[in-house]
Amino acid sequence: MNVLFASQAIDGHFNPMTGVAMRLKEHGHDVRWYTGPVFRDKLQGLGIPLFPFRRATEHRADNLAELYPERARLKGPRAIGFDGEKIFASNVTNFFEDIRDLHRDFPFDVLVADSSMFIHRLVSHLLGKPVVNFVAIPNMESDPQVPPLFFGFLPPRNPVERALQAAAGLISDRVILRPAGQSYRRQHAAFGQEVPRGGRLTDEPYRCSDATIQTGPAQLDFPRRNANPKVRYVGALLPYRLPGATTDADAGAAGPGDGWPKGYSKTLVITQGTVDNADQDKLIIPALEAVKEMDALVIVATGGRGTTALQARYQQPNILVRDYVDFAKVFDFTDAFVTNGGFGGVQLSLSKGVPLVVSGINEGKSDVNARVEYAGVGINLRTEAPKPADLAKAVETVLSDPGWKSRARSMQQELNTRDPADAAAAVVESVLAPGAG
Repeated sequence: MNVLFASQAIDGHFNPMTGVAMRLKEHGHDVRWYTGPVFRDKLQGLGIPLFPFRRATEHRADNLAELYPERARLKGPRAIGFDGEKIFASNVTNFFEDIRDLHRDFPFDVLVADSSMFIHRLVSHLLGKPVVNFVAIPNMESDPQVPPLFFGFLPPRNPVERALQAAAGLISDRVILRPAGQSYRRQHAAFGQEVPRGGRLTDEPYRCSDATIQTGPAQLDFPRRNANPKVRYVGALLPYRLPGATTDADAGAAGPGDGWPKGYSKTLVITQGTVDNADQDKLIIPALEAVKEMDALVIVATGGRGTTALQARYQQPNILVRDYVDFAKVFDFTDAFVTNGGFGGVQLSLSKGVPLVVSGINEGKSDVNARVEYAGVGINLRTEAPKPADLAKAVETVLSDPGWKSRARSMQQELNTRDPADAAAAVVESVLAPGAG
């Protein structure tokens, strides 16, 4: 069958989908991809034809400041609301019209759509095509037992917490996400599509899809009262790597055999991700200050920003600073991972049984980190700018208490019980199986 993948031009959305696409190719399906031109070379390397954005704005990690200079001044709920409207909701019409046009050249049988594109209703209703919703972040579907998004809450334990979270949910729906929701409804009205009242904007991809591929294990989600039978947790979907090929991260990356210093009792890995990594005073520098004197090899991945300056500042023999790190290799001998909470990195860490220290709020990281805390596989510092003393205490706790490692290894066993790419490919194939739908 003809399978069209569609994703934002953002690494954390695109990369987890590549393994599924390649597995479907191996199964004999004609797979093509609609996304930003930034991924042209990657897709060419995978042998997957690209349909580049034409009307749609290409939002990338490295161009958001240029596109929206005012974004840098926004914090907390205002930043979330801005991103919801400008980065996600604003492109819905452009995405759909691009896809409608390319359908003439590639009459796809099923669309595998990044949940954050919010095109599921239009493609399903106006093109009459099956849609598989791909969620590269924690489960966004609302549920009476699940805290509202963006606040980093844990499930409520008493009436006071339930009341607080209910109020926060109203603020999220009626204030924070209101501009995005209004934009979404206006664009659908232009196509004659009425969006039902009730539920949240983030429920729409789940409502309007034939199936949902949810990355991560169910054990890393909160308990739910209403289990959606269309949602399939497939485990840690990691970026596809051609056998024997190098990746962007391999250029100057740390990996076994790199000749780094030996003889340290522990290995720590630190990163601030690839999006919110311009200000290293948020996490990387406080983390280095916290652990630089420890008997540990400290490996830092900067994401390509400020590497030279950081190397000059921290010349201790136990500190290794790189633009990129081959996490899949390094985590094989890592004792703790310090991160701001990117969902892909968290899953990769747990797939290797590595416990975490997480500290981040923006870009939905507070919700990722709350799940890490709830699952007992890491310590959540619940701040965007942790103090070195707090980071040192958290790292020492994770290293000294074997319970953290034990729970992370239990999650590792769950993640490694099946092939995530196989499981996800089966979801896509199931929507066109006899009797599907």
